[in-house]
Amino acid sequence: MSNVLDDIRNLDPNDVGRWPATFRFGAIGVIFILAACLMVYFLVWKSKKPDLDRARAEEVTLTSTFEQKARKAANLDAYKAQLQEIERSFGAMLRKLPNKTEVPNLLTDISQQGAGAGLDQKLFQPGAQVNKDFYAELPIRMRLTGNFHSIGAFVSGIAALPRIVTLHNVTIAPVGRERGTDQLQLDVTAKTYRYLDDEEQAALKPAETASKKSSKKKKK
Repeated sequence: MSNVLDDIRNLDPNDVGRWPATFRFGAIGVIFILAACLMVYFLVWKSKKPDLDRARAEEVTLTSTFEQKARKAANLDAYKAQLQEIERSFGAMLRKLPNKTEVPNLLTDISQQGAGAGLDQKLFQPGAQVNKDFYAELPIRMRLTGNFHSIGAFVSGIAALPRIVTLHNVTIAPVGRERGTDQLQLDVTAKTYRYLDDEEQAALKPAETASKKSSKKKKK
């Protein structure tokens, strides 16, 4: 072993022709291997590296997608139960929306809330119906006067109605300029909501389509 090491140390890199045959063939083999590696790198590896990078990125994306779907699959029963609960809640909300025949009675109930709370009704003005996807908004402008506690009782009475009624654009101001008066004026827009039946929803779709086309034309 020491003789081989001595031979390697005695090799003259400037005079390869005098090297022993074993070392010459070994050097040629090393050079050939290095050249082959360089050719593989430049001709194969370097040209295919972008494809490999894309494949690795796609693998990461597919792995992430698979993990997400696996989690969803594992929680499928929970999602189904949640969907059923949402459907029950949605059905309960729909039942709180009056139909066409119930709207007049609901308007009467809203009007009577003010009288029942001891307020003096100055204005009760139903506005035009505003159609949405599957329901319609029915705004009512109201002006009521009374003391603070009566206004509070009116708001509580509206909230306790079995149908959905919301209050908007609320303004409260003193009545007159006399000092010591406890009379307040309440200006408010009460909104109730009505469920649109199948015929009304079907009639609403062509109008929505025409409105969207008109909006696109204006933008152009």
